[in-house]
Amino acid sequence: MVFSVRARTSLITCLHSLLRTSCSAAFRPLSSRMAWQSPSIMRVLIRQRHIRVGRQLVNIPSFMVKLDSEKHIDFSLTSPLGGGEPGRVKRKNQKKASGGGGDDEEEE
Repeated sequence: MVFSVRARTSLITCLHSLLRTSCSAAFRPLSSRMAWQSPSIMRVLIRQRHIRVGRQLVNIPSFMVKLDSEKHIDFSLTSPLGGGEPGRVKRKNQKKASGGGGDDEEEE
């Protein structure tokens, strides 16, 4: 299947256009949910595998996205930003705040 150049765009370009048009009513919920602040932050999120297109995890900022797939851009299911398990540091801090892990010897 052959797509025209206009029918495909890179993921970073697609996300950047969503960022620029985030003032419109259609993209306001998406941009607030995704918390994009700049193209460089979007690039980092893509590189760290927090973004998926459909079911496919994306880690290349120049990933080509079809125009009809733009609505399927979302956070990864395993990402802490998408409702997954918290990261290593957050789990460590939660464990410390809850009273430790029981590894310490009891003091008398």
